[in-house]
Parts: sequence; structure tokens; C-alpha cells
Amino acid sequence: MTTIKATDITWHSTHVDRKDRERLLRQKGCTIWFTGLPSSGKSTTAFTLEHELIRLGYLSYALDGDNVRHGLNKNLGFSAEDREENIRRIGEVAKLFADGGVITMASFISPYRRDRDLARKVHDDAGLCFVEVFVDTPIEICERRDPKGLYKKARTGEIKDFTGINDPYEPPINPEIVVRTAECLPHEITAQILSYLRRKGILICISRD
Repeated sequence: MTTIKATDITWHSTHVDRKDRERLLRQKGCTIWFTGLPSSGKSTTAFTLEHELIRLGYLSYALDGDNVRHGLNKNLGFSAEDREENIRRIGEVAKLFADGGVITMASFISPYRRDRDLARKVHDDAGLCFVEVFVDTPIEICERRDPKGLYKKARTGEIKDFTGINDPYEPPINPEIVVRTAECLPHEITAQILSYLRRKGILICISRD
């Protein structure tokens, strides 16, 4: 549980309503949360989806696990406590992006269900759509890909607390979408996710009138 250390603070409502931003952008903001083992294809899928959304005229942005650790979360390691704080921060950042009307992709291993559920709750409490995408790739395929050689280092003990080897991964129980990168190409998976977003009314053009 995160301790609240700040005192004497008050939430200030802006003069701009969420609907005003949605009318300006002609879209609804939401967060699409990609979770899965290391090297499962989360970032590739998120970046491919981001590119296609932009091509279709929707403002979108991908938050990637490694990229965020270069800045916002560079003071966090990979202990269970740091992983929890990593996902807590990203859940809050993604909520702000979504509240701003941006279709936001969050690509994070996010191995623990509780942390992902808290990210969802932050969105639910704010009345924002949260779509959990389980990138379901078998660990043997992830190890064969392993572009950074991290699985090998984990197997030899060079890396500790590595998800899937010496730290657990808890797969989603009821994700909105399951994708399998071992069976489908990135553009096929993107089409699958876009189809879901259209069915749910997330990809719409809101009139500026």
C-alpha cells in the first residue's frame, strides 16, 4: 500500500471538462494495458497499434516499460516493492493521458494481478475505459526471441528477480483481449484490437458541434 506523505493539499478542478477535450480531439481517451512475459511481444504490439491509430487519425501514445525507466521511474529497481511502485506510477500517468483524450498504450510486464487491478481501479474511479490485453506467448518462445539476452542471464543467476524464471508472473484471469504473437503477425493482432475498440465504441469521431 502506498503511503500518502503530502499534507495540506487540495484537488483543483480545471475550467475544461473532459468532454471539451473529447470534442476537440474527436475521440474518447482510454488506456490499453499490455501485459505478458518479457519478450512476449508487448512493445511490438503496442507500437504497431499506436502507428495504425495515428494513421487512422486518432491521437495515441505508447508508454513502454524500458522507456519509462529512463526517466520517470529511473530510481526504481526490480524488487517486488519497486515493481509495485513502477506500475502504480504508470497507472496514474496513463489515467492522466486518457483523461486528456489520448488513446494510451501501456506496455509493461506488470507481473502481479493486484498491481494491474489497482491500475484498472484508478481508471474505473475516474470513469475512464481500461482495456487489459494479455500477450499470451509461451515462455519457451520468449526465451528463443530474447533480444537482450536476459533469460540467459537469469538462467545463470547473473540477473535476479527476473519474471518467469526466478520471479512469478500472474496471468490475467479475465482480460478484455488475449493475443498470441506466436501465431499472428503484428498487423493481424492490431486488426484484432481495433475490431474490439470499434465494437466497444472507443473508436468514434465525436462531433465538434
